[in-house]
Amino acid sequence: MEGKRLYVGNLTYSVNESQLRDLFTQYGEVASVKVIEQKGFGFVEMGTSEEAQAAMDGLNQTVFEGRTLRIDEARPMQPRREFDRGGYGGGAGRRY
Repeated sequence: MEGKRLYVGNLTYSVNESQLRDLFTQYGEVASVKVIEQKGFGFVEMGTSEEAQAAMDGLNQTVFEGRTLRIDEARPMQPRREFDRGGYGGGAGRRY
């Protein structure tokens, strides 16, 4: 694993950042935690990539607060695509 940031999916909506921090602390230093409210996922940044790998290995597919966690290396954020704002969403090739 190259990165230190982990995606944590399948969280219950009631989980908060403090609970997630406590869960991951057993695998090393937790640099930051961000729970995306009402979406069921969040991000945890560990102190080193080795700690991130240990946390992923130790916690992926385990049950936390009644849900089976899905943990992966977080991917870099992609820029949002620009959408065509004109017409009815038809493509440029549409002819009438």
